[in-house]
Amino acid sequence: MSNLVIFGGTGYAGGNIAAEAVKRGHTVISYSRNLPEQPLDGVEYRTGSITDTHVLGHAGQDGDEIVVAVHGAGVDGQKLVDVLPKLVAAALANDVRLSFVGGAGSSLVAEGGPRLIDTPDFHEEWKAEASAHAEVLEALRRTPEELRWFYVSPAALFGSFAPGETTGSYRTGGDVLVTKEDGSSEISGTDFALAYVDEIEQSRHPRQRFTVGH
Repeated sequence: MSNLVIFGGTGYAGGNIAAEAVKRGHTVISYSRNLPEQPLDGVEYRTGSITDTHVLGHAGQDGDEIVVAVHGAGVDGQKLVDVLPKLVAAALANDVRLSFVGGAGSSLVAEGGPRLIDTPDFHEEWKAEASAHAEVLEALRRTPEELRWFYVSPAALFGSFAPGETTGSYRTGGDVLVTKEDGSSEISGTDFALAYVDEIEQSRHPRQRFTVGH
């Protein structure tokens, strides 16, 4: 079993990952700005910021997996990519694997591109957050080979506004957005978490991004 430290463990993606991990017998520590009103049994909740070097040091010592499930564009006044060097340092110092809940915007709509964010129908108001997550992915690809990491991009429709159906299954698509035959692209929070914890346990995509959808 693994010891997971989840930044953003009270949010939509992080909360679902925490629930799935606890169900499988993993140890889970959640960091967030505030304690949850409805804590999950089996999760240890702490307050603290991913931007705090002291907090990251504790995270590296207490876990063998650091899961990052926070916003890309606004993390206590910073972009997530600007916090990445501190995360990498903490991970390398403690031989911890980093993993990230990314966005769908950096996913390719077909082999060879373009990215979803670069298509005409991508909403303008989503671009800042999607671009910020894409910057994290590109920065991860430039990190030292000894850093262990993976990055998961959900389907286009993913979030608390569209919780979707728990099916107990999912499909992966490498760098390509996972879509259904009708062209739609969605994944429930529970099935996204299923894929995420499967990757923690099975390590099928070392130092890679992969996409997930129904």
